[in-house]
Amino acid sequence: MDRSLVLIKPDAIQRALAGQIISRLERKGLKIIAMKILHMDKDLAQRHYAIHKGKPFFDDLVSFITSSPLIAVVLQGENAVQIIRQMMGETDPAKASSGTIRGDFGIDIGRNLVHGSDSPENARTEIDLFFSAEEIFDYDRELDTWIY
Repeated sequence: MDRSLVLIKPDAIQRALAGQIISRLERKGLKIIAMKILHMDKDLAQRHYAIHKGKPFFDDLVSFITSSPLIAVVLQGENAVQIIRQMMGETDPAKASSGTIRGDFGIDIGRNLVHGSDSPENARTEIDLFFSAEEIFDYDRELDTWIY
C-alpha cells in the first residue's frame, strides 16, 4: 500500500472546506492513518518547500502556508500518490478540471487549497517532516476488503 501526505492549506481551512476535501479522499477509498491540525512555523515551511528555495515565489509560499492553521493528513491506499494528484487537479485552479478539488473550489494558483506528495519517495520524506512513527496508525479496516 502506498502512502501520501496531504496538506489541507490555510485557504481551505478559512473557507470551511476541510471536511469536504477529506470526505472526497475517504470516499475514493483512501484510508486516513494520521491526521492533525497545526500552525506551520517558518522553519517547517522552509524545509517542506526547500525544492523551491531561490525561486521568486518562495517567500510568498512560506508566508501563505504559515498564515493560518492547516490540516496534515497521511492517506494510504493502492496508488495513493497518483490517485490524490488526480483528485486534486492541476496546480492552477483555472486549468483544473471540474470534479477535481481545485477545479471545484480553487480560486487562483496561490490559493489552491491542497498539497499532495508528487511521488512515493517524496511522500516518505514529507510524512517524516510532519509525523513521527508513533503518530501513524496502520490498522485493519473492514471496508478495505470491499475496495481491494
